[in-house]
Amino acid sequence: MKKMTAEFIGTFTLVFLACGAAIFAGSFIGFTGISLAFGLALIGAAYGIGPISGCHINPAVSVGVFMAGRMPASELIQYVIAQIAGAIVATGFLYIIANGNAEAYTGGYAGNAMQNGYGMAAGFVFEATATFLFLIVILGATQKGAPSAMAGLAIGLALVAIHLIGIPITNTSVNPARSIGPALFEGGAAISQLWLFIVAPIVGAAVAGVLFRNGTLEADE
Repeated sequence: MKKMTAEFIGTFTLVFLACGAAIFAGSFIGFTGISLAFGLALIGAAYGIGPISGCHINPAVSVGVFMAGRMPASELIQYVIAQIAGAIVATGFLYIIANGNAEAYTGGYAGNAMQNGYGMAAGFVFEATATFLFLIVILGATQKGAPSAMAGLAIGLALVAIHLIGIPITNTSVNPARSIGPALFEGGAAISQLWLFIVAPIVGAAVAGVLFRNGTLEADE
């Protein structure tokens, strides 16, 4: 229960702070600012709850860790439930804030959907590839022998880089929970295309996990 609580709070933190930055400050801080918000929120969460749950705060990360042989299936299910719940509740809070203004709110909730004319195939390739690379950083930085004190920073900076590339393509997911929460409140393309932001990150994460499980990328003892 302690790990589930940590994952709930961690995912809530990521969505509330980072998606909140996109919703309320996006026009002021731009893509770079939003990218930094995601990375900084993850770094903060990593050091806050990492010692408790490992700070996955992302179903794709949990799948990758499971495929790498670092967690049991029962724990995977618990993590995913907590992560999705945290994302939904966080978006609910953002919804309340956005609609608490004297002027009617007509914007979205940082949902994921194809942007700027990119097609679904391009989006799938980006999300799967970006999540694969993200998991390489995560699993590599947290394996035995890696400097554990620096793991949160390395992972957070990788997420910044991923967002800098991906926001103009898919609004960047690499995290099914982060996509599910906003989609439920935003509707439209964020709902109709939601399957891509669940399947593609999981595929990329699973491949990375297998490479660590079979020893291809696992450090020698």
